Amino acid sequence: MERKTIWNEALRTGLVLGGISIAYTVINILLSKIQGGTAVSVLVNVSGVLLWVFKLVLCIKLFKVFMLKFSAAHEDLTNSESFRYGVAMAFLSALLYSAFYLAWITLIQPDMIKDSMELASEAYANIFTAEQLESMEELTPKLPALTFFGNLLYCTLFGTVLSAIFSRNIPSRNPFSDNQ
Repeated sequence: MERKTIWNEALRTGLVLGGISIAYTVINILLSKIQGGTAVSVLVNVSGVLLWVFKLVLCIKLFKVFMLKFSAAHEDLTNSESFRYGVAMAFLSALLYSAFYLAWITLIQPDMIKDSMELASEAYANIFTAEQLESMEELTPKLPALTFFGNLLYCTLFGTVLSAIFSRNIPSRNPFSDNQ
């Protein structure tokens, strides 16, 4: 199988998976802006956790469905090619999500990191020394790049693990099954 075929298909499915992660992030950010009493705060936190679980399960199920569809569309597919497709899909969705998050924290809400670092400095002022607090301030301009690469690495590794798990049986090694 040609690499071009794998990457073209992975791009399409990676856009879907990355889009789901982006939608989750936007909804979570909007939920965090809801203000109210303790009950509203608890409800927002619980809904955020439930939303995260839903996103995780949906992405895992779609990942497998996309791998099965790819296998069905390419009858001569091997398990290693299925693995490569899954890794490419994971990388491309991670790249899309990481780029979105980088754009969010640098262009749309540029004060988010600065505000978070100020809040952390105030919260830990009694614990950290002046040198440690100064080191945190020096790290602040580097945080957008660190979050980009951290998200890219984490999401790609997560997808690679999923790909390794699913590709063992996609396509099926059982000669008596129908590729499921």
